[in-house]
Amino acid sequence: MPQDLSTILPRVLIVSRRTVRKNKFVDFVGEYHLDLIVSYGAAPIIVPRVNGVHMLLESFEPIHGVLLCEGEDIDPSLYDAELSGFSSEELEEIKRLHTSDTSIDREKDSIELGLAKLCLERNIPYLGICRGSQVLNVACGGTLYHDIEKELSKKSSCPNYDDYDEVQRRVVHINYDDYDGHRHVVKVVKDTPLHKWFKDSVEDEKMELLVNSYHHQGVKRLAQRFVPMAFAPDGLIEGFYDPDAYNPDEGKFFMGLQFHPERMRRHDSDAFDYPGCSSAYQEFVKAVIAYEKKLNGQAYVPRSIDQKLEQKRKIIVRSFSIARNVYGIGRDKISVKESELEAGAEFLQENTVLSLQQQNRLKQMGATVRNASVYLEKLKMNEQREKLARAIIGKMSIEQLSDMVSFYHKMGQICSEALETKLERER
Repeated sequence: MPQDLSTILPRVLIVSRRTVRKNKFVDFVGEYHLDLIVSYGAAPIIVPRVNGVHMLLESFEPIHGVLLCEGEDIDPSLYDAELSGFSSEELEEIKRLHTSDTSIDREKDSIELGLAKLCLERNIPYLGICRGSQVLNVACGGTLYHDIEKELSKKSSCPNYDDYDEVQRRVVHINYDDYDGHRHVVKVVKDTPLHKWFKDSVEDEKMELLVNSYHHQGVKRLAQRFVPMAFAPDGLIEGFYDPDAYNPDEGKFFMGLQFHPERMRRHDSDAFDYPGCSSAYQEFVKAVIAYEKKLNGQAYVPRSIDQKLEQKRKIIVRSFSIARNVYGIGRDKISVKESELEAGAEFLQENTVLSLQQQNRLKQMGATVRNASVYLEKLKMNEQREKLARAIIGKMSIEQLSDMVSFYHKMGQICSEALETKLERER
C-alpha cells in the first residue's frame, strides 16, 4: 500500500470563509491558493469556520505553515479602531457600499488570530493575503483603517509618490464589477523580497507594478517588527514582512500582501501578469518544507528520567498494546496473562481526569478496564448508552448542540492540563 501523502508532505493550514448557498452555510477556500500550495509541494489543510474550532487548533497538529486569505472585516474592537471620527451616516454608507465585508465574523477572527499568534510563538511560516495580512498586523499590535476611501482621502501627501498629482494619488482599491480585471499601481520598495521576485518586471526608476486588490480596509499603523515592501499612491502599505524572520531556506517566513498575486492573471488564461506573481507562494512553501525538516530533525534532549517511573510507563504501554491485540484478534487466539492487563486497567481507574479525546483514543486501541471479557461487556453497555444519547441529542437545537460541543471541548482541555500537572508532580 502506498504511503499516505499527508504523512510525507508538510501541512499548511488555511481557514475557510463562510457564505450562504441555498439557505445553508457553505465554507470555501479559493482554488488558486490551494493549487499553488500543492504545486510547490505542501498539503493544504482546510480549517473550517465552525463554532468552537478556535478551541481545537491543537487538533490540527502538526502545523508547518499557515496561509490566511480572504474574509470579512476584522472586529474593530480587536485593534482599537477610533470610529468616533465617523458620523452615523458615514458608517451606514460604508455598510451599504461594502455589505459583503462589513458583517463581522468573530469566530473566524478568533480562529485566525489564534493561528497567527501560534505562528509568532513557534516561528511557524506565515503568509497573509488581503485580510490575512491585516490579521498578522493586528496580531502584532498594529491597527487598520476602518475605511480607506474615507480616511486616506483626508491625507494630503505620500512621499513615495512625490511626482504624482492629487488626481493620480487617488486609488480604487475595490471594484465589485470587475474583480479579476481590476488593477491599480503600487511602488515596490528596493531590497525587499517583493523587489527580488519582480525585479525583471519593474523599471529601476519607477519601481511600479499593476496589482489586483479587493478590499476597503488596510494597514493604518504597521506593527513595529515589520518593514513595508510596497505602497499605493494614496500611501496605503500594500505589502510588508519581518526582515528578522525571513529566510525561506531556514524555514523563516512572516509576510503580508494586501493585493492578490494569485489572481493577477491574463484574461481568459491562467498565465500570470508577471513571472514573479507566484513567487510568494513558492518561497512560502520553501520555508514550510524547511521548517518541517528542521522540526523533524531537532535533536531530542531527554530530561533526567526516574528509572522506576520509566519502567512503570513501559509496563502500562505494553498493557495497552496487549489489550489492543486482544480486542483486534480475539482473546481465544492469543495467550494473555491477567497480570499483563491489570497495569493498564489500574492506570485508567486511577487517572479519571483523562480528556474525552484521550478516552476515545484508548477505547479505539482496545484498552481494557479489567480484562478483555469485561471490556467487551462494557462496550455493549456503552453502545446502549450511546443509542439512548443519540435519541436525546437528536432532538436538541443547533444552538444547544453547539454550546454542548464547546463545553465538552473546554472540559477536555482542562482535564488534559490537570493530567499533565499530575504527571509532572510524579516526576
